[in-house]
Amino acid sequence: MTHFSPDNTTDGGTSPPRLLAGISFLTPAELPDWSVGPRGDRTAIYAALKAAGYEAIQTLEPQAAIEAGLIPTGMMRIFDDIDQMRTQATKWRDAGCDCSTVQLGTGLEDNAEMRRLAEALLTISAELDHPIYLETHRATMTQDIRRTLDLIADLPELRFNGDFGHWYIGHELTYGDMEMKFDAMRPVFERTRFMHLRVSSNAFGQITASDPAEARHLDYYRRIWTASFAGFLRDAKPGDYFAVHPELLPARAFYPKMVRGPDGEWREESDRWTESAFLIDVARQCFAEAEAALCAA
Repeated sequence: MTHFSPDNTTDGGTSPPRLLAGISFLTPAELPDWSVGPRGDRTAIYAALKAAGYEAIQTLEPQAAIEAGLIPTGMMRIFDDIDQMRTQATKWRDAGCDCSTVQLGTGLEDNAEMRRLAEALLTISAELDHPIYLETHRATMTQDIRRTLDLIADLPELRFNGDFGHWYIGHELTYGDMEMKFDAMRPVFERTRFMHLRVSSNAFGQITASDPAEARHLDYYRRIWTASFAGFLRDAKPGDYFAVHPELLPARAFYPKMVRGPDGEWREESDRWTESAFLIDVARQCFAEAEAALCAA
């Protein structure tokens, strides 16, 4: 059976391939009173995102994004129902989303079931002419690096949403030979076409990336992001873009570190609004490094 890779996201123009700054709808959700980020209703928050320079948002409300001048991106959580994946992908395509990312499976699939789901993803993406990127995520069939690499060997046409914090914490990635692990993961980086930006440690799912004390972890993410951008740039065409979406979750998701604030109450360690801007800046630096390396090669 012939398979086709999901397309890169594109604006249909003639400009050189570029990085696009997006954001997850979760990042500005429920910002605490001390955050410098926007508050108000959805319309006010989406307008603030546009004013802050974001171009896209991964959201369950694509029409609201379009009305705010933002590009909407779809998202799916599919366990094993292929018809459900087709229905949801059709919904997001028809709503004007540039692509969709999918958390697929449970992590308990055998190899045959993983292939069935992955083949369905490729088929639906091609039939709908809508890019669908398989997300690296715990509690899904991509939670294990080795099995994901084996899946790529079987279906090299797959393209990914790199939510690499799940592997970093789930595999305690720095426990062992990092150079060997980077080399092993290269087939995933080469096929990554979308990313959720979040920095984790071996113990916390979401750390303050701008904190100099976390520089060791951030440096590893810089390498991952730069390698992923290089993979995109090698086959990108004019008009193509690589969207990065900081996905920083609120306290109720139990991802961020919690510390006591000046009032003695527990609160998130850092401001998700300013951290999101920091992560975008880091991603831009990594993209520029990938471009420079490609030009020098």
